[in-house]
Amino acid sequence: MEQWSSRVGFVFAAIGAAVGLGNIWRFPAVVGQNGGGAYLVPYLIAAFAFAVPLMVFEISVGRSLKADVVTACRMVRSEFEVVGWLVGGSVLAILSYYLVITGWVLAFLTFSATGSDATFDSFTATYQPLVFFVVSTLFVGGIVSLGVQKGIERMAKILIPMTFVVLLGLVAYVATLPGFMDGLRFFLTPDMSVLSDATVWSAAFGQVFFSFSVGMGILLTYGSYLGGDTNVPKSSLFIAVADLTVALIAGVVIFGIVFTFGVEPTAGSELAFSTLPTAFETMPFGTGVAVAFFGLLFFAAIAPSVSMLEVGVAGVMRATDWSRRKASIAATGVILVAGLPSALSYTAFELSVLGRPFLDVLDSTVGTLGLPISAVALVAVFAWFQKPDAVREQMGDGILLSLVKYVVPVVIVVVTTLRLATGIEIPAWRRLPGATALASTHTFVGTVAVVGIIVVVGYAVHRRRKRGRKRVS
Repeated sequence: MEQWSSRVGFVFAAIGAAVGLGNIWRFPAVVGQNGGGAYLVPYLIAAFAFAVPLMVFEISVGRSLKADVVTACRMVRSEFEVVGWLVGGSVLAILSYYLVITGWVLAFLTFSATGSDATFDSFTATYQPLVFFVVSTLFVGGIVSLGVQKGIERMAKILIPMTFVVLLGLVAYVATLPGFMDGLRFFLTPDMSVLSDATVWSAAFGQVFFSFSVGMGILLTYGSYLGGDTNVPKSSLFIAVADLTVALIAGVVIFGIVFTFGVEPTAGSELAFSTLPTAFETMPFGTGVAVAFFGLLFFAAIAPSVSMLEVGVAGVMRATDWSRRKASIAATGVILVAGLPSALSYTAFELSVLGRPFLDVLDSTVGTLGLPISAVALVAVFAWFQKPDAVREQMGDGILLSLVKYVVPVVIVVVTTLRLATGIEIPAWRRLPGATALASTHTFVGTVAVVGIIVVVGYAVHRRRKRGRKRVS
C-alpha cells in the first residue's frame, strides 16, 4: 500500500486538491454578487463549522479503512459498493470537463507567453481547444502514473509554494495600481443588510462545500495513504486556512484590477478569458502579469485534476489488481473519451444539447446536483451505517461527529433544494465564461439521468464481481 512520505506531503497534496480554479476567479465573482465583505461572514461560518468537520471525517475514514472510495463503501456493506461507484463516477464526469477548462487556461498561458492576441471567441472558433484538452489530460495522467510520492506529492510540493509566490507577487504589483484601495474596500467592507438574504447564505455554503473538495471521495482516498501518527483535525484546519488564504489573496488581486480598469465586480467567470486579458494589454508590464496570472490558474487547475483522477485510478487498481501505470493509462483513456463531447462543444464543431454547449449541460447537472448527492451518500454510509465502534475510533463522540451526522446532511439538502425550487445559483463548480444555469427541471432530469447511468454501471460491476467471487469459492 502506497503512503505519503510525511505529513507535510499529505497536507500539500490535500491543499492542492482544495485550491482550484474556483478559488482564483470564482470566489471573487461570488463575493461581488453577494454584498462584498458581508459574504465572508457566512462563508467563514460554513467553512469552519461544517466543511472542516466533514473534511476531518472523510480523511479519518480513509486512514482507518485504507481503501479507495468504492472498496471503502463495500467494506461497510457489500450493497454500498454502488454508492462508491456513484461518487467515483460523478468525480470523473466532472474531471472530464474540468480538464477542458484546464486546457483553455493552458492555451491562454501559451498565448500570453508568445504575445498572441487571441480572444476566447477566436480560440473556440477553431479546434485548438481539443488539442489543449488532450495535452492537459495526458499531463495529469502522467503525474498520477508516477505514484503517490513520486507523482502526486512531488507535484504538490512544487505547485503549492509556487501558487503562493505568484499570488503574493501579483498582490505586490496590484498594490501599485490606482484602484487597489477601492477594490480592497469593496472586498472587505461588509454590507450587513445582505445577511438577511437566504441566497447569500446558500451561495456561501455551496461554495465552501465544493471548494474544499469534501464529499467527493478525494480526501478519503488521500487519507488512505496517511500514517497513523498524523493529527487529522490539526491538518484539516491547516488545509482549510490555506484554501481560504488563497481565495482571499485572489480576491485582493482581482478587485484591485477590476476597480482600476472599470470592470464590473460581478462579471463572474468571464473575467478570466475575456475581460482581464483586455486589461492586461493596457496595464504596465501587462505581458508579465498575464503570464503570471494564467500560470497561477494553471497551477490551480492541475492539482485538483490530479486528485480527481487519483480517485478513479485507486478504484481501478483495487478492482482489477492492475499496476498503477496500467490503471492510470486506462483511467486517462476513459477521461479522454468522456471529455471529448465537452471539448467539442467549445470548438468550431459546437456540440450542443438542448441548445446549450454540452459542457454547460454537464456542469449544470452533475456539477450542480451530482456532488451534493455524493456528499450526502458518503455521510450516510460512513456516519450512519458503519459499525458504531469504527465510527467512534475514527471521530470519537464529540461535536465533530454530531455535526457530520446530523447537521451537514441537512445543510446540503436545504441548499440543494433551494437551488432547485427557487433557481438560486450554487457556485459549486460553475467556472464557465458566460455560462448560465439550466432550468431547474432540466437540471434535475439531467442529473437523474447521469447519476442513473453511473449507478447502473456500478451495480452491473458489483453483480459481476459477486458472481466471480462465487465461482472462485
